[in-house]
Amino acid sequence: MMLRITREDTERGKITLKLEGRLAQDLVGLLEQECSTLHALSGAPTLDLSGVTFVDRSGVQALKRLRGMGCAIGGCSDLVASVLKAEGIRVD
Repeated sequence: MMLRITREDTERGKITLKLEGRLAQDLVGLLEQECSTLHALSGAPTLDLSGVTFVDRSGVQALKRLRGMGCAIGGCSDLVASVLKAEGIRVD
């Protein structure tokens, strides 16, 4: 399965990116590019990982960089949340 990224704009001008599928090496560049573009336009987006079923090492490192850029990360399954927390990535 690929990674689907759906943009959701809130009433307060905040943007959430809902991720579904696998966050793996061949797809992290797309996510980082989208987040960088949104960050430049309207601030760091929130990442909703509720539909993410798998995160590989590259995905974890990308999420670490995005968190450092100011992106909030939430909605993770228990498995994904435990992987991220083990890597020192705060999950909201």
